Amino acid sequence: MQTPSGKPRFRALGVVDLPGKPGPYNAITDVPGVAVGYTTLVSGESVRTGVTAILPRRHATVAHPCAAGWHSLNGNGEMTGTAWLTETGALSLPVLITNTHAVGMCHRGVIDWVAEERPGGAHEWLLPVVAETWDGYLNDIYAPAVQPAHAMAAVKAAVSGPVEEGSVGGGTGMNCYGFKAGSGTASRVVSYGRDEFTVGAFVQANFGSRRELTVAGTPVGALLADDNPLEEWIEGKPGAGSVVVVLATDAPLLPGQCTAMARRATLGIARTGTTGSHFSGDLFLAFSTANEGALTSGFPNGPARFENLQFVPWGQMDPFYEAVVHAVEEAVLNALTANESMTGRDGHRTPCLPRDRLVSLLS
Repeated sequence: MQTPSGKPRFRALGVVDLPGKPGPYNAITDVPGVAVGYTTLVSGESVRTGVTAILPRRHATVAHPCAAGWHSLNGNGEMTGTAWLTETGALSLPVLITNTHAVGMCHRGVIDWVAEERPGGAHEWLLPVVAETWDGYLNDIYAPAVQPAHAMAAVKAAVSGPVEEGSVGGGTGMNCYGFKAGSGTASRVVSYGRDEFTVGAFVQANFGSRRELTVAGTPVGALLADDNPLEEWIEGKPGAGSVVVVLATDAPLLPGQCTAMARRATLGIARTGTTGSHFSGDLFLAFSTANEGALTSGFPNGPARFENLQFVPWGQMDPFYEAVVHAVEEAVLNALTANESMTGRDGHRTPCLPRDRLVSLLS
């Protein structure tokens, strides 16, 4: 119901029963081994930014690839490393999320972290995945606030368990539907025969026009249209900003099935109202932590051999797609709910979601 710092999550409002069964933390870290770390940078009147790190395997991140896939709903954004993901279907490094102009610094930071902390994995080549959304309304995005050391710190800070949400990490200066947003997470448990698997979602939410906002099927944006300085400032480009979604599961999947999961993130954000602005880069990544030891892609070493993958049959994927949609929707709602108003560069202000008014509308 609350984040580790005591901020309310969407379920704490107590007005809507969201579909699906969440995991114990209702977070991406419900997937065993997945960890999240932040570096949050708030300084003076103009620095409102940071870095988020997601480790697929906290204790074996390098040289232990995960099956992975990605999807671009709209390419007005950046997610590095996707050419290699498409080629191999394998993810073997931490995933970082930051602001648009800090991608290069974070890319370098991942390489520096591997060289320092996992030197055995740095003897060939490294193609990190770094994604971004634009925080230039509240943050002086042209200032060199984010440095490689901040990316390294976020990776080193990554832990499993409850995850802080709202204006933290890469989400520090982000807005969604004209309200203060940023980092959000949620999870769903999927029963599969005698087994249970978890699908976890993490979003850096920075998208949508106020009029579009829909909460649990109820269109509320037009009823909360007042106090919207962001869209007054960005006149003519409502909904700009971007969204990054990272999905994790411990279900055994093929890389192509991870790509199919990533495509379903589109439906999760759509349930919150967005119609997909041209000025919003909407990029999604999904990975499976199962089949550890497979999908290696280094230089030949030793005799010829084969790798084996166990996977859910394609015809049994629907419950996992459903879990993606529901977890992504709730992750966006958590990013909006676990937040307060923020003032940043040049006096720009973004109000928080008026929780009491929302409760009245949903009731």
